[in-house]
Amino acid sequence: MSIFLTIVRRDIGLAVRGGIGSLVAVVFFIIAVALFPLGVGPELNLLTRIAPGVLWVCALLATMLSLDSLFREDYEDGNLEQIALGVLPLEAVVLAKALAHWITTGLPLILCAPVLAVMLNMSTNGFAVLMLSLLIGTPILSLIGTVGAALTVSLRRGGVLIALLVLPLSVPVLIFGVGAVEGAIFGLGARSPLMILAAGLVAALVLAPVASAAALKMALE
Repeated sequence: MSIFLTIVRRDIGLAVRGGIGSLVAVVFFIIAVALFPLGVGPELNLLTRIAPGVLWVCALLATMLSLDSLFREDYEDGNLEQIALGVLPLEAVVLAKALAHWITTGLPLILCAPVLAVMLNMSTNGFAVLMLSLLIGTPILSLIGTVGAALTVSLRRGGVLIALLVLPLSVPVLIFGVGAVEGAIFGLGARSPLMILAAGLVAALVLAPVASAAALKMALE
């Protein structure tokens, strides 16, 4: 556990020392959401209707921005090979890196979401469910992202390929995340989508580290 926490703290520290680079996802999230009222017009009813989808799509795209560097720096300087030879299983290393990625990317997006929801005139009935759905859904996106990052870690320009790998797997998270918020706003109920998201998180916690570790072992051979 101490090694696990050390990896988490190390990755968070590297992200913080990265300066403005560590804020790219949050800045992108804010700018992308802010552009929608300019693009679709100031019609409040329209903004209210599309607000959940806009917030979730922008959160998904923002999460993907930093996936390319999840394992690449450690792979290029040889640290990943040393970590793989250590006492901590590679699956646990993947979990640690996914947790650090979520803390530095997903958590700030969750904190920004209510302010941006106000800008999109989203009903206050959906605020709590919006944050809860993001709290459950963004870790899934980080875990799915580890699979794409591990598969492309040995490629020089794997950023675009990561998007092609991760986006199809992220569609169910997007659908049920938006469905939960819309259910809370329009009185359709948010319980079922949230339960499905929670089940998806459990499945991602089990399957993503195994798949990512296998891909990393192949890259290191």
